[in-house]
Amino acid sequence: MNQSPVFYAEEAVRRVLSWTLVNEAVEEALKAVAAQSRSEGCEGELSGGQECSNPKSYVSQPMRSCTKAGSEPGQMLFTMPAFVGNYRLTAGGAAGGGGGGDASKTPRSTLACKLVTSFRGNRDREPPLPSISANILLFNVQTGSLETIMAGTDITTWRTASASVVATKYLYFRRFGPCAEHELEINVAIIGCGVQGKIHATAMCENFKVKQLNLYNRTESRATQLAAQLRQRLVNSGLDTVPNIVVCSTARAAVHEANVICVATYSRDPLINAEDLGRKRPIHINAIGAGEVHFGEVSTDIYQQSKVYVDSMANADQELRDFPAPIVGEVGAVINSGNIPESLAITVFQSMGMASEDACVAEAVLSALQSETRNSD
Repeated sequence: MNQSPVFYAEEAVRRVLSWTLVNEAVEEALKAVAAQSRSEGCEGELSGGQECSNPKSYVSQPMRSCTKAGSEPGQMLFTMPAFVGNYRLTAGGAAGGGGGGDASKTPRSTLACKLVTSFRGNRDREPPLPSISANILLFNVQTGSLETIMAGTDITTWRTASASVVATKYLYFRRFGPCAEHELEINVAIIGCGVQGKIHATAMCENFKVKQLNLYNRTESRATQLAAQLRQRLVNSGLDTVPNIVVCSTARAAVHEANVICVATYSRDPLINAEDLGRKRPIHINAIGAGEVHFGEVSTDIYQQSKVYVDSMANADQELRDFPAPIVGEVGAVINSGNIPESLAITVFQSMGMASEDACVAEAVLSALQSETRNSD
């Protein structure tokens, strides 16, 4: 007889989330998708005797479905199923990471489906409500039985920022050496200070050595409020150095000397263009594409002089049909192959989000919660 599925509320999920846990899970998802793209069902060797870069992990990830929720614009329900097979996690064995041991050497597989609503008008309610609400269903991979229902809003928020962290690590820092992400100081610009702007600012500061953090928001008071929150959080976080946080009056001022730029708004129109970037230098842009137009925030002239990468080429083929520039490939392929962009390139990670990321992060969270329960017994 099947047992009822266990439900984990947002506060339980939030308790075990850490960048170590989420970054590892997202990186595993990106690698698995790229390996799948390179060779469907690759079993150790490609045509011509070339070895498969990641023969054991693979993904089945159909396109997300989108259902309009009524006649109001900006109200949608998405369903995002995924199966991720034969991947490894080391950070989910204990809350906060560092599980290790034999369990980390055992390949695991995850069958999951995320249900997410996007109601853009929620931010204008009184009091404001989250624009994104999500739940993740985890199924037994042998029987298909529903075993876990997990609040997924925080997972969605964290995994989106984590994908940008992983993309920044491999597309920007690895140009300068294998450990550059731990050594090199950067200036970061955040364009848009909503939920994703806030989590991206936090993620960049807590994963990299940020010298200066520039914040821009159309309503400047939101940027000012975020700056105050970040100063408090970062001082209390125990970082060796707290970045200089500057509220900028224009997007141009925010990005002019930035090394890494994160753009996360609902804008249909470009907020930054090539002239705004200033002098030639290594630049990486994480374009989150939170609105109905995935690539509206960044100007065509930036895309046309950049190397553009995505999380999934299959998703890009469907969702970026009118994209104004060639797409080089997937971030996971860069991780698997080590083909790092040249040092002076402008790179763009065009983030769309993948169900496989949700699946891997949910699996890691579940492992951490179960470890927490075992340790308390």
